[in-house]
Amino acid sequence: MARTLLQGGHVIDPGNAIDRVADVLIVDGKVAQLGPALDPGDAEVIDVTGKVVAPGLIDIHCHLRDPGFPEREDFQSGTRAAARGGFTTLIAMPNTNPVCDHPVVAEYVLAKSKRVGIVNVLPYGAITIGQQGQELAPYVDLVAAGCVAFSDDGQPVMNSGLMRRALIQAKAINKVLAVHCEDKTITGEGVINDGEVSRRLGIKGIPYTSEAVMVARDILLAEETAGQVHICHVGCARSVELIREGKKRGINVSGEVIPHYLNTTEEDMVTMEGRFKIKPPFGSKRDQEALKEGLVDGTIEVIATDHAPYTLAEKQRDFLREAPFGLIGLETALGVVLTEMVHSGLMSLSDAIAKLTCNPARLLGLNKGTLGIGQDADLVVIDPDQEWQVKVSENESRSRNCPQDGRWLKGKAVLTMVGGRIVMQDGKILA
Repeated sequence: MARTLLQGGHVIDPGNAIDRVADVLIVDGKVAQLGPALDPGDAEVIDVTGKVVAPGLIDIHCHLRDPGFPEREDFQSGTRAAARGGFTTLIAMPNTNPVCDHPVVAEYVLAKSKRVGIVNVLPYGAITIGQQGQELAPYVDLVAAGCVAFSDDGQPVMNSGLMRRALIQAKAINKVLAVHCEDKTITGEGVINDGEVSRRLGIKGIPYTSEAVMVARDILLAEETAGQVHICHVGCARSVELIREGKKRGINVSGEVIPHYLNTTEEDMVTMEGRFKIKPPFGSKRDQEALKEGLVDGTIEVIATDHAPYTLAEKQRDFLREAPFGLIGLETALGVVLTEMVHSGLMSLSDAIAKLTCNPARLLGLNKGTLGIGQDADLVVIDPDQEWQVKVSENESRSRNCPQDGRWLKGKAVLTMVGGRIVMQDGKILA
């Protein structure tokens, strides 16, 4: 039997209310024992004294671009980037080519990611056929093929009646709809946040109502249908308020914050670089503060990356008209969260880890996100005090469209294990 002992680490497992120094024994890919001063026997011993041992991070919002766009990312590069960032499970968005609206595509994602990837990958099914917002995808068949939730991320479901039916059908099979909230009739030709910076630069802005109107609609539909709606990449203060109000009313609504929004605002847009172009757009300082408040008070229970790779050529196109929206974040997410939320004193390390592990797992019904005995040994070892500079030229991801490039962060994954196998150690991919 393969045996590994992680010795002397500070184990933080929010899902099991564990926050103490302990050893973790892994046998044949499973967590076998957790406690002080365990007998290593014939196990390989890895000294993690002074480090944090946590469940592997779970990203419920990433774009791996396969099938269809291997020049941007593929399962090999995307999962290697995930391993460097401490992520052991990824939920891949369906906006591929073809769209994941058919069981065959879901089966392809599962099979190929398992063959060439080094972390777990599970697929989203599309809410609508082709993400066109006209006809609902076959939810039951997609779940049977391995889809764990549904999303048209990147495309809003503009038809309210169709969205209502989607919530009813998803509720019938106990699945979540993860929604991109944008009213395109309000967005128009907007590029950055409609605010002081857009006016200063003379650039068409995107009003906050483009997001908030759709957030309000989907919360109301979830209230009426008793369905469960998850708001992707919350970007503005009003959306946080709407989610908070919805939760107080007992509505099944949840939300996620993308780490980039925690240290980037509309002020960064003055350079008009493609690596800052995203939807929803980076907002004001007040929006940023509201997102942090939402994380602290539990209104927002999930942190996800919205890892959206594009080629350098695509991102270097004309900023106003042609450069696509979307940024990468698998390799920087943990560092940003620790820097902005934990080292700033806003959140405990345990609370931050919960939003990256047990909370997303619970939301989607995944048997992941804890270090319970018998669980798959998917875990991350973190050096919370390691200071490092982001250099996207050294990324495992194929893409370079990252707003963190050049910034200094504090806290980093130093070992990632999937199913008891070490796939990353000290920044090097071992799988």
